[in-house]
Amino acid sequence: MTMQNANHPVTFAPHTDNTRLLRDAFGRFATGVTVVTTGSDDGPVGITANSFSSVSLDPPLVLWMPDKGSRRFRYFETAENYAIHVLSHHQAEVCNGFVRNANAFDQLPHRIDENGVPLLEHCLARFECKRFAAYEGGDHLIVLGQVMQAEMRHGEALTFFAGKLGQIAPK
Repeated sequence: MTMQNANHPVTFAPHTDNTRLLRDAFGRFATGVTVVTTGSDDGPVGITANSFSSVSLDPPLVLWMPDKGSRRFRYFETAENYAIHVLSHHQAEVCNGFVRNANAFDQLPHRIDENGVPLLEHCLARFECKRFAAYEGGDHLIVLGQVMQAEMRHGEALTFFAGKLGQIAPK
């Protein structure tokens, strides 16, 4: 079943036979785009994620949800320290680089912090986190991080909507 007319909704009960429909419905929610980084025995690694949200101001908490089926899941499943980078609209190539390659740091300005976490430069915002808690979430892991350090700058956000990258400009 596909969307045939924008004026007629498609109604369905989620099932293993129609996961594409559910994915398309989830894609109707516009999100920002992040790259999450951590250190590992294999060197610095990163993963693109749009499952990010602020949770609490006191204590300062954020969450993100890595896919258990990702080849990079093992790096983030138990990471005690990591950084979440909110990408600007100028960083679509950064996003795509980490979609293809966990070690896409080669041509990117970055530094390694005192916890071994790679920190990307020129992002709209960066949250350096310490693991606070993790919860099972179906085929994803819900990871809560306590923000230990944050950085932000002005700019336009890179967004993800209906399977495509775009941007939102502030007024």
